[in-house]
Amino acid sequence: MKAALVTRYDAPPAYADVEEPRATGPHDVIVDVLAAGLHPRVLSQADGSHYTSTAELPLVPGIDGVGRDPEGRLRFFVLDDTTQGSMAERTVVDVRRSVVLPDDCDPVAVAAAMNPAMSSWIALRRRIAFHPGQSALVLGATGNAGRMAVQVLRLLGASSVVAAGRDEGRLTELASLGADVRVRLDAPDTRSALGAAAADVDVVVDYVWGEPTAAAMTAVVTDRVDRGRDLTWIEVGSVAGPVAAIPSAALRAARLSIVGSGQGSVSTPDIVAELPSLADVISEGRLTVDARPVPLREVGDVWTDARRTGHRIVVVPGA
Repeated sequence: MKAALVTRYDAPPAYADVEEPRATGPHDVIVDVLAAGLHPRVLSQADGSHYTSTAELPLVPGIDGVGRDPEGRLRFFVLDDTTQGSMAERTVVDVRRSVVLPDDCDPVAVAAAMNPAMSSWIALRRRIAFHPGQSALVLGATGNAGRMAVQVLRLLGASSVVAAGRDEGRLTELASLGADVRVRLDAPDTRSALGAAAADVDVVVDYVWGEPTAAAMTAVVTDRVDRGRDLTWIEVGSVAGPVAAIPSAALRAARLSIVGSGQGSVSTPDIVAELPSLADVISEGRLTVDARPVPLREVGDVWTDARRTGHRIVVVPGA
Protein backbone atom coordinates (compact mmCIF):
# COMPACT_ATOMS: atom_id res chain seq x y z
CA MET A 1 0.00 0.00 0.00
CA LYS A 2 1.00 3.65 -0.34
CA ALA A 3 2.03 5.87 2.57
CA ALA A 4 4.08 8.89 3.53
CA LEU A 5 7.42 7.50 4.65
CA VAL A 6 10.04 9.28 6.77
CA THR A 7 13.50 7.80 6.32
CA ARG A 8 15.55 10.75 7.66
CA TYR A 9 14.69 13.56 10.04
CA ASP A 10 16.06 16.35 7.87
CA ALA A 11 13.85 15.73 4.83
CA PRO A 12 10.12 15.61 4.05
CA PRO A 13 8.50 12.18 3.81
CA ALA A 14 8.28 10.43 0.46
CA TYR A 15 5.23 8.88 -1.18
CA ALA A 16 6.25 5.23 -1.04
CA ASP A 17 5.17 1.61 -0.87
CA VAL A 18 5.08 0.13 2.63
CA GLU A 19 3.92 -3.13 4.13
CA GLU A 20 0.28 -3.58 5.03
CA PRO A 21 -0.46 -2.98 8.73
CA ARG A 22 -1.35 -5.99 10.86
CA ALA A 23 -3.83 -6.17 13.72
CA THR A 24 -2.09 -7.93 16.60
CA GLY A 25 -4.08 -7.00 19.70
CA PRO A 26 -7.59 -8.06 20.73
CA HIS A 27 -8.90 -4.51 20.26
CA ASP A 28 -7.11 -3.78 16.99
CA VAL A 29 -8.86 -3.19 13.67
CA ILE A 30 -7.56 -2.14 10.28
CA VAL A 31 -9.20 1.04 8.99
CA ASP A 32 -9.17 2.62 5.56
CA VAL A 33 -7.81 6.11 6.25
CA LEU A 34 -10.00 8.86 4.83
CA ALA A 35 -8.27 11.91 6.31
CA ALA A 36 -5.25 12.62 8.53
CA GLY A 37 -4.27 16.06 9.82
CA LEU A 38 -0.79 17.46 9.26
CA HIS A 39 -0.53 18.99 12.73
CA PRO A 40 2.55 20.66 14.28
CA ARG A 41 2.76 17.57 16.49
CA VAL A 42 3.13 15.46 13.35
CA LEU A 43 5.88 17.73 12.04
CA SER A 44 7.83 17.36 15.29
CA GLN A 45 7.24 13.60 15.20
CA ALA A 46 8.70 13.47 11.70
CA ASP A 47 11.76 15.61 12.43
CA GLY A 48 12.54 13.85 15.71
CA SER A 49 12.16 16.95 17.88
CA HIS A 50 9.09 15.98 19.92
CA TYR A 51 9.74 14.96 23.51
CA THR A 52 8.20 11.53 22.85
CA SER A 53 10.44 10.82 19.82
CA THR A 54 12.33 7.51 19.94
CA ALA A 55 14.68 7.98 16.94
CA GLU A 56 13.16 4.91 15.31
CA LEU A 57 13.20 5.12 11.50
CA PRO A 58 11.66 4.59 9.02
CA LEU A 59 8.22 5.71 10.14
CA VAL A 60 4.86 6.58 8.69
CA PRO A 61 3.89 9.91 10.31
CA GLY A 62 0.45 10.82 11.60
CA ILE A 63 -1.00 10.69 15.09
CA ASP A 64 -4.73 10.65 14.41
CA GLY A 65 -7.30 10.66 11.66
CA VAL A 66 -10.67 9.55 10.38
CA GLY A 67 -11.07 6.09 8.91
CA ARG A 68 -13.68 3.53 7.94
CA ASP A 69 -13.63 0.33 9.97
CA PRO A 70 -14.45 -3.19 8.69
CA GLU A 71 -18.13 -2.69 9.63
CA GLY A 72 -18.32 0.42 7.49
CA ARG A 73 -18.46 2.88 10.38
CA LEU A 74 -16.59 6.17 10.41
CA ARG A 75 -14.17 6.48 13.33
CA PHE A 76 -12.00 9.27 14.60
CA PHE A 77 -8.93 7.61 16.11
CA VAL A 78 -5.87 8.60 18.11
CA LEU A 79 -2.78 6.47 17.67
CA ASP A 80 -0.37 5.44 20.37
CA ASP A 81 3.30 6.26 19.80
CA THR A 82 3.97 4.14 16.75
CA THR A 83 5.93 3.99 13.50
CA GLN A 84 2.70 3.00 11.70
CA GLY A 85 1.01 6.38 11.57
CA SER A 86 -2.15 7.60 9.91
CA MET A 87 -0.68 9.05 6.70
CA ALA A 88 -1.23 5.85 4.78
CA GLU A 89 -4.00 4.16 2.87
CA ARG A 90 -4.63 1.95 5.88
CA THR A 91 -3.53 1.80 9.50
CA VAL A 92 -4.19 -0.26 12.61
CA VAL A 93 -6.37 1.31 15.30
CA ASP A 94 -7.10 0.29 18.88
CA VAL A 95 -10.87 0.81 19.02
CA ARG A 96 -10.57 1.88 22.66
CA ARG A 97 -8.74 4.98 21.40
CA SER A 98 -11.41 5.89 18.88
CA VAL A 99 -14.95 7.20 18.64
CA VAL A 100 -17.64 6.37 16.08
CA LEU A 101 -18.73 9.40 14.05
CA PRO A 102 -22.04 10.23 12.39
CA ASP A 103 -22.29 8.88 8.85
CA ASP A 104 -22.90 12.35 7.43
CA CYS A 105 -19.96 14.12 9.06
CA ASP A 106 -17.12 15.59 7.01
CA PRO A 107 -13.97 13.48 7.58
CA VAL A 108 -11.69 16.32 6.45
CA ALA A 109 -13.24 18.81 8.89
CA VAL A 110 -13.02 16.35 11.78
CA ALA A 111 -9.41 15.42 10.98
CA ALA A 112 -8.49 19.10 10.71
CA ALA A 113 -10.21 20.25 13.89
CA MET A 114 -9.89 17.51 16.50
CA ASN A 115 -6.18 17.90 17.24
CA PRO A 116 -6.01 21.71 17.51
CA ALA A 117 -9.31 21.88 19.39
CA MET A 118 -8.31 19.04 21.68
CA SER A 119 -5.37 20.99 23.09
CA SER A 120 -7.56 23.62 24.75
CA TRP A 121 -10.62 21.40 25.25
CA ILE A 122 -8.68 18.85 27.30
CA ALA A 123 -6.62 21.50 29.11
CA LEU A 124 -9.77 23.30 30.26
CA ARG A 125 -11.77 20.17 31.09
CA ARG A 126 -9.12 17.79 32.40
CA ARG A 127 -6.05 19.78 33.44
CA ILE A 128 -7.91 22.51 35.34
CA ALA A 129 -11.50 23.09 36.42
CA PHE A 130 -12.67 25.87 34.12
CA HIS A 131 -16.05 27.30 35.09
CA PRO A 132 -18.64 29.21 33.01
CA GLY A 133 -18.30 32.91 33.70
CA GLN A 134 -14.53 32.90 33.99
CA SER A 135 -12.45 35.08 31.69
CA ALA A 136 -9.42 34.08 29.65
CA LEU A 137 -6.43 35.20 27.61
CA VAL A 138 -5.22 33.12 24.66
CA LEU A 139 -1.53 33.70 23.84
CA GLY A 140 -0.81 32.65 20.27
CA ALA A 141 -4.43 33.04 19.25
CA THR A 142 -3.69 33.44 15.54
CA GLY A 143 -2.41 29.88 15.10
CA ASN A 144 -4.83 27.07 14.29
CA ALA A 145 -4.91 25.77 17.87
CA GLY A 146 -5.19 29.30 19.27
CA ARG A 147 -8.14 30.09 16.99
CA MET A 148 -9.81 26.92 18.22
CA ALA A 149 -9.06 27.85 21.83
CA VAL A 150 -10.98 31.13 21.46
CA GLN A 151 -13.98 29.19 20.19
CA VAL A 152 -13.68 26.43 22.79
CA LEU A 153 -13.58 28.97 25.60
CA ARG A 154 -16.81 30.49 24.32
CA LEU A 155 -18.43 27.07 24.04
CA LEU A 156 -17.43 26.33 27.64
CA GLY A 157 -19.02 29.56 28.85
CA ALA A 158 -16.17 32.08 29.11
CA SER A 159 -17.48 35.53 30.03
CA SER A 160 -14.80 37.25 27.95
CA VAL A 161 -11.82 36.24 25.85
CA VAL A 162 -8.71 38.28 25.06
CA ALA A 163 -6.83 37.06 21.96
CA ALA A 164 -3.15 37.89 21.52
CA GLY A 165 -1.10 37.08 18.43
CA ARG A 166 1.20 38.42 15.73
CA ASP A 167 -0.77 37.96 12.51
CA GLU A 168 -2.83 41.14 12.22
CA GLY A 169 -5.19 39.78 9.60
CA ARG A 170 -6.00 36.59 11.49
CA LEU A 171 -6.24 38.56 14.72
CA THR A 172 -8.95 40.72 13.19
CA GLU A 173 -10.87 37.61 12.11
CA LEU A 174 -11.05 36.41 15.71
CA ALA A 175 -13.69 39.02 16.53
CA SER A 176 -16.23 36.86 14.68
CA LEU A 177 -15.04 33.73 16.51
CA GLY A 178 -15.57 35.08 20.02
CA ALA A 179 -12.63 37.30 20.93
CA ASP A 180 -13.76 40.44 22.77
CA VAL A 181 -10.36 42.16 22.70
CA ARG A 182 -7.42 41.58 20.39
CA VAL A 183 -3.79 42.46 21.18
CA ARG A 184 -0.81 42.44 18.80
CA LEU A 185 2.11 40.65 20.43
CA ASP A 186 4.67 42.44 18.25
CA ALA A 187 3.33 46.00 18.63
CA PRO A 188 5.29 48.75 20.43
CA ASP A 189 2.56 49.05 23.07
CA THR A 190 2.11 45.30 23.68
CA ARG A 191 3.02 45.50 27.36
CA SER A 192 0.50 48.22 28.20
CA ALA A 193 -2.16 46.74 25.91
CA LEU A 194 -1.90 43.31 27.55
CA GLY A 195 -1.97 44.84 30.99
CA ALA A 196 -5.08 46.84 30.16
CA ALA A 197 -6.92 43.99 28.46
CA ALA A 198 -5.91 40.88 30.40
CA ALA A 199 -4.71 41.87 33.88
CA ASP A 200 -7.77 40.41 35.58
CA VAL A 201 -8.39 37.23 33.58
CA ASP A 202 -8.84 33.95 35.42
CA VAL A 203 -7.06 31.68 32.92
CA VAL A 204 -4.33 32.00 30.31
CA VAL A 205 -4.08 29.39 27.53
CA ASP A 206 -0.51 29.74 26.26
CA TYR A 207 0.70 28.40 22.91
CA VAL A 208 3.74 30.69 22.77
CA TRP A 209 6.08 30.28 25.77
CA GLY A 210 9.61 31.65 25.46
CA GLU A 211 10.34 35.36 25.86
CA PRO A 212 6.82 36.54 24.90
CA THR A 213 5.33 34.56 27.77
CA ALA A 214 7.76 36.02 30.30
CA ALA A 215 6.86 39.52 29.11
CA ALA A 216 3.13 38.80 29.07
CA MET A 217 3.21 37.27 32.54
CA THR A 218 4.97 40.34 33.91
CA ALA A 219 2.39 42.64 32.30
CA VAL A 220 -0.62 40.66 33.55
CA VAL A 221 0.64 40.25 37.12
CA THR A 222 1.91 43.84 37.46
CA ASP A 223 -1.41 45.37 36.40
CA ARG A 224 -3.61 42.93 38.28
CA VAL A 225 -6.08 44.77 40.53
CA ASP A 226 -6.61 41.88 42.95
CA ARG A 227 -3.41 39.87 43.14
CA GLY A 228 -5.06 37.48 45.58
CA ARG A 229 -7.46 36.33 42.85
CA ASP A 230 -6.53 32.97 41.32
CA LEU A 231 -4.72 33.12 37.98
CA THR A 232 -4.04 29.82 36.23
CA TRP A 233 -1.51 29.82 33.39
CA ILE A 234 -1.75 26.72 31.17
CA GLU A 235 1.32 26.02 29.05
CA VAL A 236 0.11 24.12 25.96
CA GLY A 237 2.59 25.01 23.23
CA SER A 238 5.99 26.60 22.73
CA VAL A 239 6.14 28.16 19.27
CA ALA A 240 8.42 30.98 20.51
CA GLY A 241 10.88 28.67 22.26
CA PRO A 242 11.11 25.77 24.72
CA VAL A 243 12.40 27.88 27.63
CA ALA A 244 10.84 30.91 29.30
CA ALA A 245 12.69 33.02 31.85
CA ILE A 246 9.81 33.39 34.30
CA PRO A 247 10.46 36.28 36.74
CA SER A 248 10.39 35.05 40.32
CA ALA A 249 8.48 38.15 41.39
CA ALA A 250 5.53 37.10 39.22
CA LEU A 251 5.20 33.90 41.25
CA ARG A 252 5.48 35.69 44.57
CA ALA A 253 3.46 38.82 43.84
CA ALA A 254 0.25 37.13 42.72
CA ARG A 255 -1.78 34.00 43.30
CA LEU A 256 -0.38 32.48 40.12
CA SER A 257 -0.31 28.79 39.22
CA ILE A 258 1.52 27.48 36.14
CA VAL A 259 0.50 24.07 34.78
CA GLY A 260 1.28 22.21 31.61
CA SER A 261 -1.16 20.28 29.46
CA GLY A 262 -0.12 17.61 27.01
CA GLN A 263 0.86 14.01 26.55
CA GLY A 264 1.77 12.70 29.98
CA SER A 265 0.26 15.46 32.10
CA VAL A 266 -3.15 14.26 30.93
CA SER A 267 -3.63 10.50 30.98
CA THR A 268 -4.63 8.56 27.90
CA PRO A 269 -7.95 7.45 29.48
CA ASP A 270 -8.78 11.10 30.23
CA ILE A 271 -7.98 12.12 26.67
CA VAL A 272 -10.05 9.31 25.19
CA ALA A 273 -12.95 10.15 27.50
CA GLU A 274 -13.18 13.61 25.93
CA LEU A 275 -13.21 12.43 22.33
CA PRO A 276 -16.96 11.77 21.98
CA SER A 277 -18.10 15.18 23.24
CA LEU A 278 -15.53 17.06 21.18
CA ALA A 279 -16.30 15.00 18.08
CA ASP A 280 -19.98 15.86 18.51
CA VAL A 281 -19.21 19.58 18.71
CA ILE A 282 -17.15 19.45 15.51
CA SER A 283 -19.59 17.21 13.65
CA GLU A 284 -22.41 19.62 14.52
CA GLY A 285 -20.46 22.48 12.96
CA ARG A 286 -20.11 24.43 16.20
CA LEU A 287 -16.42 25.15 15.56
CA THR A 288 -15.18 27.02 12.51
CA VAL A 289 -12.60 24.89 10.69
CA ASP A 290 -10.10 26.11 8.10
CA ALA A 291 -9.04 22.91 6.33
CA ARG A 292 -7.13 22.29 3.11
CA PRO A 293 -7.35 18.69 1.80
CA VAL A 294 -4.29 17.42 -0.07
CA PRO A 295 -3.86 14.02 -1.79
CA LEU A 296 -1.47 11.64 -0.06
CA ARG A 297 0.72 11.50 -3.17
CA GLU A 298 1.48 15.24 -2.72
CA VAL A 299 2.50 15.00 0.92
CA GLY A 300 6.16 15.80 0.25
CA ASP A 301 5.22 18.90 -1.74
CA VAL A 302 3.12 20.47 1.04
CA TRP A 303 5.21 19.36 4.01
CA THR A 304 7.32 22.51 4.29
CA ASP A 305 4.23 24.70 3.78
CA ALA A 306 2.51 23.32 6.87
CA ARG A 307 4.25 25.66 9.32
CA ARG A 308 3.56 28.75 7.22
CA THR A 309 0.01 28.32 5.99
CA GLY A 310 -3.01 29.56 7.88
CA HIS A 311 -4.88 26.39 6.90
CA ARG A 312 -4.75 23.03 8.62
CA ILE A 313 -3.50 20.70 5.88
CA VAL A 314 -5.32 17.36 5.80
CA VAL A 315 -3.83 14.44 3.92
CA VAL A 316 -6.46 12.47 2.00
CA PRO A 317 -5.20 9.01 0.88
CA GLY A 318 -8.13 8.30 -1.43
CA ALA A 319 -7.93 11.54 -3.42
